[in-house]
Amino acid sequence: MFSRLRTLPLLRTLAGGRRSTAGAVGGPGGAGIAGTAGTGRAGSPRRRHNIFEAAAAHVAACSEDDEDAMDEAAGWVSPEALSFGVRELACRAVIALARERGESPQAVARSLLGLPAA
Repeated sequence: MFSRLRTLPLLRTLAGGRRSTAGAVGGPGGAGIAGTAGTGRAGSPRRRHNIFEAAAAHVAACSEDDEDAMDEAAGWVSPEALSFGVRELACRAVIALARERGESPQAVARSLLGLPAA
């Protein structure tokens, strides 16, 4: 009886067109972290990536000039989420380098971009 309810178009629309699975983002046990969400080709589990994984993969691929890996990582999340993740990664990297060098974050950021000291 309930299996037929899942196929109703209105319920699929209200549910966002997908059912949550255990371990998926927002699913039971997921708590916003990556997990499996459905299946990919040949029944293999398709992994859902979070914004920080996508940002790390994208920046690493960018530093190696790997266009294919950059495109793959960019496809894991929305452009807005990727932008947020890259921005967060940049902030954390500048803070870590500033602590390591004993300099201000502004001095480190300007140095990394090749700008003169302010």
